[in-house]
Amino acid sequence: MTERYDAIVVGAGHNGLVCAALLARAGRSVLVLEASEQVGGAAVTRELADGFSVSACAHLLYQLQPEVLKDLNLSLSLAGENLETIALAEDGAHVRLTETEAIGVSDDDADQYRRFRKRMRRFARVLRGVINKAPPRLGTTDWHDLAALARLGFDIRRLGKNEMREFLRIIGMNIHDEVTERFESPLLRGALSLDAVLGTHLGPRSPNTILTYLYRLTGNRGRLAIPRGGMGMVSALLAQAARNAGANVMTGVPVERIVVANGRIGGVETADGEVYESHQVISSADPKRTVMDLVGARHFETTFVKRIQHLRSAGNAAKLHLALNGLPDVAGLDAADFGHRLVIEPGEHYVERAFNPAKYGEYSPEPVIEMTFPSVHDESLAPAGQHVMSAIVQFAPYALKGGWDHDAKQGFFEAILMTMAKYMPDIGERIVASELLTPADIESEFHITGGHWHHGELSLDQFLFVRPVSGAAQYAMPLDGLWLCGAGTHPGGGISGAAGRNAARAIIKREKSR
Repeated sequence: MTERYDAIVVGAGHNGLVCAALLARAGRSVLVLEASEQVGGAAVTRELADGFSVSACAHLLYQLQPEVLKDLNLSLSLAGENLETIALAEDGAHVRLTETEAIGVSDDDADQYRRFRKRMRRFARVLRGVINKAPPRLGTTDWHDLAALARLGFDIRRLGKNEMREFLRIIGMNIHDEVTERFESPLLRGALSLDAVLGTHLGPRSPNTILTYLYRLTGNRGRLAIPRGGMGMVSALLAQAARNAGANVMTGVPVERIVVANGRIGGVETADGEVYESHQVISSADPKRTVMDLVGARHFETTFVKRIQHLRSAGNAAKLHLALNGLPDVAGLDAADFGHRLVIEPGEHYVERAFNPAKYGEYSPEPVIEMTFPSVHDESLAPAGQHVMSAIVQFAPYALKGGWDHDAKQGFFEAILMTMAKYMPDIGERIVASELLTPADIESEFHITGGHWHHGELSLDQFLFVRPVSGAAQYAMPLDGLWLCGAGTHPGGGISGAAGRNAARAIIKREKSR
C-alpha cells in the first residue's frame, strides 16, 4: 500500500530537519528522506582515520538562529565557545580578535576595531530581522509584502539619520575599501577581509562583501563555537526533535524523482521504485538539482528554467582534514591557543592575490586558510595526546583548468602544506592521515551542485529578496505543491536553520489562507 503524507522533505540537511520538525509540531504528517546513511547533509561528523573524527564540511557554529532553538526547545552542548580569531604572523606577533577587542595592534586600530564592530553589529541586527522572515515579493500590491517592506524601512530608520545613511552607503560596497580606510594592521585588515569572502567566489574587492560580512554576524553576533561531538551532533539533535514531533526520518533512501501529476506535485519516487504520495514536497537540495534533476525542466516555463540554469553555484573553497600525532609548533602560541580559530591571511592584498588565480580556473599557490583544532576542546575526537585539524582553504575553483585529477589535488595539497609550514614548520611530520575535499568532491559526496555550500553565490543578484531567482524567492516554486528550504533559498548557507524555519512558516501560512 502506498503511504501518503501531508508533506515530504527531500534531504535531511539541517534546514530540512528544521522544516520537518516545525511542520510536524504543527500537526502535519511528515516524511523525511535522506540519501546518505546519516542525517545532516554537509553538517556531519565522520571518521577520518582510526580514532580520529572530523566535521566533514561545516566545522564552526556561529550562525544558528536563536529562534530555531527556541521554537524546537533545544539546547546545544558546546565543547568550545566564544572562540578568538588568531591571525598568524610568521614572527609570532599574532593579532587576536574577540567580539569587541583587537589585541596585538596599535591603540588607534584597537579603538577603531571596537567602533567598527559596534556599528557592524547594529547593522547586522537590521539584517537579522530580514533573515528570519520569508522575504517580501517586490513589485506586488499584496498588503503582507508591503507591510514587510515597511517594517524593514522602519528598522533601517531606527538606526538614526546618520547611521541609516551609512548602512545604505556601505551595503553594496566591498570590504577592501572599508578596512584599508580604517585600519593600519595588515593582519587585522586581512582577518576582516577573510570573514567577508569565506566560502564564496568573491575577493575583498568584489562588490557587496560588506553585506556578506554582515551576514556572518547575524547568528549569535558572529560568536564562534565548536559543538561537542562535531557538527554531526547538531544534526542529530535536530533529527531527534523532528522524530519527537512525529516526523518519520528515513536514511539511506535516495529520492530518484519528484512526481508531478496533472500539473501539480504528487509525491516522490525513491531509487528502489517506492512511491510516497503527498500534495507537498519540500526540497532541501540546491535549486538546480531540484529543478533540473529531481523534477525535470519540462514541468516549468522556459524563462524560469533559464534563470535556474544561470544561477552561479560553482564553489571556490576546499576542505582539508588532518589527523596529527600532536599539536604543531607555532611561535607565540601555547597549547590552549590552538583551541581558537587560526587564520593565515597576511593582509587584505594577500587575500585578493589568492583569489586572482581562481578567476582563470587555477588554484591559489599561496592560499588563504581557516584552521580549527576541535580536539583541543573535545577529547573524543582523537586518541589521547593526538589531534585533528579541520581547515577551509581558498581559493580552489570548482571548474579547475584541466580538472581535479590526482596530480592537481596533490599539487594543491602541497601548496597548502608549504603555506602552513611558514607558520608551523613541523606540520608535515605531524600528519598521521589527511583528506582534501575539493569543490568537485563536495559536489559528489554531499550532492551539492558545483560544490558550493551556500548552494549559490552570495552576490547581490542572488541574495535576500531575489534568492535564488525571481519567481522562487518565497520558498514556493512555480509548481503547485513544490517548495525549497535549503541553503539556496533566502537567506543563504551556513548552519543557521533560518531557511528551514522560514519555509515551514510559509507553508503553514499558505495552508491557513486556503
